[in-house]
Amino acid sequence: MLELAILGFLYDAPLHGYELRKRIAALTGHVKPIAESTLYPAIKRLEKAGLLERATEPGSVAAPRHVLTLTEDGRRDLRRRLAEPVQRDITDENRWFTLLAFLRHLDDAAAQAAVLRRRLAFLEEPASFFYEGERPLRAEELDDPFRRGILTIARATSQAELTWLRATLASLDG
Repeated sequence: MLELAILGFLYDAPLHGYELRKRIAALTGHVKPIAESTLYPAIKRLEKAGLLERATEPGSVAAPRHVLTLTEDGRRDLRRRLAEPVQRDITDENRWFTLLAFLRHLDDAAAQAAVLRRRLAFLEEPASFFYEGERPLRAEELDDPFRRGILTIARATSQAELTWLRATLASLDG
């Protein structure tokens, strides 16, 4: 998820590390804050793989700043990751939102639609946070108001996403 976010934001424009960290935090920070000790090793891995380049610019106050730019290989790698997301990127909501934030960089509408169809299929499968044996429980079946709340909120969120997915797929297919 972190590498996808790095590649995605750099696809838009070159950024220095601090600005990149702020943008990633805005996208995922409330769920999973990005520490420098996590971000900078990921940047180094991507740089070593030839997916991004670092250039030094004079700082506005004193210290020089490192500006990161995506290479053409980095652009291809991002498009590949978007077109062929791992299943966890489809099923995990936070990873899905990161993928969705950059799906526009996948130029092919059919490829975008294929990714959305995978998410749609996942959401259409019966599921719950709570089960009775193998059977998923619905909010109406629970006496616990807090668990019922979880399922009520999740249902509303899923319904909103399903509506959006179907409309967007119709637009991409149209």
